[in-house]
Amino acid sequence: MKMKTSKRSGKTQRKIPAPAARPNVQKILTTTDFSDVARAGVRYAAALATKDKPIIFAYHGYPSLIHRLTYRRTNHPNLHVRGYKEEGTTSTPFDMVVMNDLDRFHPVADVIDRVPKLGAGAAYAKQAVHDKLIEHKRYIAEYGEDMPEIRNWKWVSAK
Repeated sequence: MKMKTSKRSGKTQRKIPAPAARPNVQKILTTTDFSDVARAGVRYAAALATKDKPIIFAYHGYPSLIHRLTYRRTNHPNLHVRGYKEEGTTSTPFDMVVMNDLDRFHPVADVIDRVPKLGAGAAYAKQAVHDKLIEHKRYIAEYGEDMPEIRNWKWVSAK
């Protein structure tokens, strides 16, 4: 685990190394348009239908829709959907996503909670996620905007 000191706060931060392989991950499915899922129909439903693995679905809509569409499907008890909740207030763009548990941190915690094979070592990662969410709340309370690492983030394509 790499350590670095933040120039802004002077605090020491841990960088969590990425795993060399993902032996516990059955499938990763991504969609940007729910109509893609509807068009794919049986193929997509079959991809979701694992027999015993947790399914974590981050949906930028109402979670109840996904639950209705997957009711009585294989492994429905292991389906966990994060989505829009009618809670919150006007805030920063990233904070609105955090309030709905759809940010980059909550799905990581969901995986740690639902994949037992990750073991006790994942507790450090979960604590880091928890600490980052606390840092986020404190930062927006003090400065009224998203943290620079969020605000200034740019997509870098892999070449």
